[in-house]
Amino acid sequence: MHSPDAGETGPGHAPMPGPAFLFDLDGTLVDSVYQHVLAWREALAAAGIELSVWRIHRRIGMSGGLMANALLRETGHRVTPEEADRLLRLHAEAYARQAPQVRPLPGARELLASLSQAGVPWTIATSARLDSARPTLEALGIGPEVPVVTRDQVRHAKPDPDLFLTAAARLGVPIGAAVVVGDSVWDLLAARRARALGVGLLSGGYGQDELERAGAYRVYEDPADLLAHLDEVGVRVAE
Repeated sequence: MHSPDAGETGPGHAPMPGPAFLFDLDGTLVDSVYQHVLAWREALAAAGIELSVWRIHRRIGMSGGLMANALLRETGHRVTPEEADRLLRLHAEAYARQAPQVRPLPGARELLASLSQAGVPWTIATSARLDSARPTLEALGIGPEVPVVTRDQVRHAKPDPDLFLTAAARLGVPIGAAVVVGDSVWDLLAARRARALGVGLLSGGYGQDELERAGAYRVYEDPADLLAHLDEVGVRVAE
């Protein structure tokens, strides 16, 4: 007996939309997580705060404001809005010096090209502000035709769902038909809160068990590994 595939119609069945992909940027499509970690360490040191690198890494993926507050809280220091703003500025300046080292992750360009060729909608939703994200997007070859959503365009960033909800709306797809791809627990928590399917990548330094506990349906090594298994997340690429 034939069962209708997604997108087919039958008596009493409405067509089901195919998946759309909402990608995080840092650590998901580009190898930039550790540049961000070092930039945060530099910013904290400039503010007279010493914090271990591993503690900083555990917060990468949050919005900058939440990140600054969380890092200062690690020290037992009471955070003022002025201190948080200063840390954000120092981090942006430090990251700008690190940005020339950033490269696309293996398979990132090929993955996006394959989705486009298959007619699968996709975009990028990042907790970075546009000024910080622009060099990274250029390194990835993302042009103005892609409706990228940055921190500047939403009220709250990850782990709130706003970035992914806005990205789905920009693509004109229901969030329930979206696959969120991210490398951090904060990405997957935001995906879960948005009620999208979450897929995790190990390329940001989080472990598979952590990503699965945060809600990942599948976990892959990097964009190249996801590209090799697109059929597992509902994409059929013509051979």
